Amino acid sequence: QLQLVESGGGLVQPGESLRLSCLASGFTLDHYAIGWFRQAPGKGREGVLCISGSGDSINYASSVLGRFTISRDNAKNTVYLQMNSLKSEDTAVYYCALERGYYCSGSLHEYTHWGQGTQVTVSS
Repeated sequence: QLQLVESGGGLVQPGESLRLSCLASGFTLDHYAIGWFRQAPGKGREGVLCISGSGDSINYASSVLGRFTISRDNAKNTVYLQMNSLKSEDTAVYYCALERGYYCSGSLHEYTHWGQGTQVTVSS
């Protein structure tokens, strides 16, 4: 059964870091692109970063440029989202999702499976 499980969220102060993990099962991770998304209270779901099957990354959110990075460890079936210099506006539920294909298409409609999400709260 295909499954994505996020972990690593929590409460941090502004300026601190967190690393989120997305553990995949039920499929061959390096055959697909994986995206990270977030949804803040009262707002729509926003794309953050995507990583292709070959490891190339695409940034979907200019607000995280230079602060967030995405990586994957295919041996561990895991995709990571490293978040540095966190700001209060980064507070959201973060989701990882499986893209239909090998490359990051940039289209929300190409993501076929989603994790349950992990809460990130940045507050002093």
